[in-house]
Amino acid sequence: MPELPEVETVRRGLEKLIIGSQIKQVKLPYPKVITGDSQAFVTGVLNATFHAIDRRGKYLLLRLSNGHTIVSHLRMEGQYSVEPLGAQPYKHTEIIFELDDQRAIFYNDTRRFGRMVLTTTDHETDEVQSLGKLGPEPTDVSLTLPYMIDIFSRSKKPVKSFLLDQNKIAGIGNIYADEVLWQSKIHPETPANELSEIELATLRQNIISEMKMAIKNHGTTVHSFSNVFGEVGQFQNKLEAYGRVGQPCLRCGEPLVKIKVGQRGTTYCPVCQVKYSRRTNEVSGTN
Repeated sequence: MPELPEVETVRRGLEKLIIGSQIKQVKLPYPKVITGDSQAFVTGVLNATFHAIDRRGKYLLLRLSNGHTIVSHLRMEGQYSVEPLGAQPYKHTEIIFELDDQRAIFYNDTRRFGRMVLTTTDHETDEVQSLGKLGPEPTDVSLTLPYMIDIFSRSKKPVKSFLLDQNKIAGIGNIYADEVLWQSKIHPETPANELSEIELATLRQNIISEMKMAIKNHGTTVHSFSNVFGEVGQFQNKLEAYGRVGQPCLRCGEPLVKIKVGQRGTTYCPVCQVKYSRRTNEVSGTN
């Protein structure tokens, strides 16, 4: 699933390519991509110009000149591409925005999980419930240490599951959760409320740094992610935990192992990321 760095990469690409372009026609090979009334969606976007492209967590916010915003979630494998007008749709092209400059925007999705909804600009958080519940962005300004100390103290969830909760921190998915926990030497099954303030400060800094670095490297391509130019990400070459099960830990050399945490595959180092209970002062055995 595209996580924050991948969605931000798509946002920056669309921003370069389509700002100022006007929607002249909409084709819907797969109407279910639209949440709600698909005809009302089409009517609401026709003849509007792309005014800005924003992002919130894993959501793209395509701002239109007529006071509407297309809220787009890529889900598992959604992709945007900009094609010449009249180009043949791909097998899994779900919606086509034909523009006034002899180009078209394709939204392609092999899994068909991605969705779009048309909202009122500046009111999308009221009109899309999940968008309004998102936690802070993983940045220096938004993700403060006092916030993390407070919110983590309220949950007994395993920290890996906690990091995947978009209502706590927006944008982190399976890849980057594994990465920041490995970097912070925190066992993924550690209850969130058992992390010390020092551990949380380390985790916070690693989250912020990892997101910045992944964005700089245009995201991670594990299965099918590519940007609007058809280019794959580069950050998969820099992963330190995710996808490296059985390979030596880059710190201690111990083979990384994989377990399930909250039904999600989770890779970690059984030596560097020891499961320790502050409540009992005991070190648990490795999985």
